[in-house]
Amino acid sequence: MANKGKIGVTTENIFPVIKQFLYSDHEIFLRELVANAVDASQKMKALASSGDFKGELGDIKVTIDLDSKAGVLKITDRGIGMTEDEVDRYINQIAFSSAGEFLEKYKDQISNIIGHFGLGFYSAFMVSKKVTIDTLSWKEGATAVRWTCDGSPEYKMEASDHADRGTVITLYLDKDSEEFTQKDRIKGLLDKYCKFMPIPIVFGKKQEWKDGKYVDTEEDEVINSIEPLWTRQPSELKDEDYLSFYRALYPMHDEPLFWIHLNVDYPFTLTGILYFPNLKDRVAIERNKIQLYCNQMFVTDHVDNIVPDFLTLLHGVIDSPDIPLNVSRSYLQSDASVKKISTYITKKVADRLEEIFKEQRPALEEKWDNLKLFIEYGMLSDEKFFERAKNFALLKNTDGKYFSFEEYRKAIEGEQTDKDKKVVYLYATDVENQYSFIEDAKNKGYDVLLMDCELDAHYVNLLEQKIPDTRFSRVDADSIDNLIPKEEKIRPQMSEEDRTDLSDLFKAVLPTGSEYYVTEDNLGDDAAPILITQSEFMRRYREMSALGGGLNFYGEMPTAYNITVNMQNPLIAKIFAGMKSDVAPMGKLPEEASKDASDEEKTKAREAREAVKNAHKKDVEAYADGNEMLHQVTDLALLANGMLKGKALSDFIRRSQKVVADAFLKK
Repeated sequence: MANKGKIGVTTENIFPVIKQFLYSDHEIFLRELVANAVDASQKMKALASSGDFKGELGDIKVTIDLDSKAGVLKITDRGIGMTEDEVDRYINQIAFSSAGEFLEKYKDQISNIIGHFGLGFYSAFMVSKKVTIDTLSWKEGATAVRWTCDGSPEYKMEASDHADRGTVITLYLDKDSEEFTQKDRIKGLLDKYCKFMPIPIVFGKKQEWKDGKYVDTEEDEVINSIEPLWTRQPSELKDEDYLSFYRALYPMHDEPLFWIHLNVDYPFTLTGILYFPNLKDRVAIERNKIQLYCNQMFVTDHVDNIVPDFLTLLHGVIDSPDIPLNVSRSYLQSDASVKKISTYITKKVADRLEEIFKEQRPALEEKWDNLKLFIEYGMLSDEKFFERAKNFALLKNTDGKYFSFEEYRKAIEGEQTDKDKKVVYLYATDVENQYSFIEDAKNKGYDVLLMDCELDAHYVNLLEQKIPDTRFSRVDADSIDNLIPKEEKIRPQMSEEDRTDLSDLFKAVLPTGSEYYVTEDNLGDDAAPILITQSEFMRRYREMSALGGGLNFYGEMPTAYNITVNMQNPLIAKIFAGMKSDVAPMGKLPEEASKDASDEEKTKAREAREAVKNAHKKDVEAYADGNEMLHQVTDLALLANGMLKGKALSDFIRRSQKVVADAFLKK
């Protein structure tokens, strides 16, 4: 006999709340309904396994049928079904899920019941103007029941002609949800959320090519794999199995470098496979490629709260019923379980990398260039990971040879320890552009590391902090003797006026737009006349600023260069002597005003002194402008640093051609 009633909810407007706010995306309805059908099927198998059900189990599957023209979608299972009392309890009383009590009773037979909230069914009303349930319980003597609701709190229950054990959910899709009447849309959702669920899910029939078109066959189209790779034991899998699974997940990606098979059941349950992707194209680094499953049901690919930030560069799958989800299953709730799982995953990643380092060192070296961004990111962002990674992280020199931290320290500390007893790690970021500096270092018997990763400015900073008595210097940051000073150096003896003249002389012929700090040094007769470098400190922090990290102050500062003038070079000696000869000394400056002088008198005295200085500076600049040798040696230094451009480069080429022509014509 039919009966009517009101659904037991605490508010009259529960359905608008469900429709708009309960789930993060309306497409979730299909996942929830299929998950309920899978649960019911799993329960049926558990009853048969325990002996409580002694009848014919039959074909256990979930079937999705779509009538696009009528706008009707059906989800059918051959699970445990429901009696009229159970419909009243679990459907009419929202959020009284049966999963908890069933799990307790059959915990030895089944562990993967997906639903825990009892609200999944009601997601159907996000897309439907009417929903019906036709269900027949597995229990002996049960009769079929039909439940109907149009999205209001009122429902109708009556007898049903449903003759098979299980449940059929029928959705009459509303006009706002016409997208779900498209076969491709439903197929896409099933592939996204249900492709690894543990019960066969059928959507339509397999097709074959016949008479110039595709036609349906009699065989069901099963859209999922009920035993995905991560549910199997690692001992029964081969490398090709892992690679095939990766290709199926990411068909457009290069093959992974390595992988980790997660399989733990205490103190939490966690399975999965994580892959180290090939990060060769670092401009296109992809995150959110780890898929989170709950008992083989897709939940999300945003796992930031489960794995540390650096591990979000990994690809793959993790599956755990112990990760707490909110009611919509789309967002993760942070709690102690999640933190334990996060710690475990980090440990397993470190274990795997250390195992490769010890047992497959050549393979690690071969793939290091594509792996180091990930490793460095982890070492920079996770203290515990750094402590593990320092045992397997590699350093690569400009000759392409790889070293562990310990190996490299032993290799260089004999030659590269400075006068302050610090071991100096020389490094280059671009072998081609820094070639001459690298060669100078090698000629001294030094080794040079290659640090060309995007994070290396930060990474070098970290290593200086972590490795005792260590200093990192980029090979082009100064002359090689200054980078690893072995003893106190005797600098040229110059008056303050000569130092100022030297600075004004070179600044007059250097490009505008940057800051220049001109200093004199004794680099040797055969050394270059001028050395243009950038302060290790300023350059490093500018690079760090470019990558973020609260160092924007450095990024906003103008580029600064150190101009080291080699006073022992014959060309410099000739240029400077010529200036001293052609430019009159500045002479004595006017006296400064006394302390008791008026402000006007002080201003006049200061302006008089500045006028003398400026007049002398203009004389130096005029000499610089007309001295071709000064322009030539300065332009050569600029050219060596990639700083000579535009008109300055054109003038240099023309001047060089003239010098060459004059040299040959004089022969």
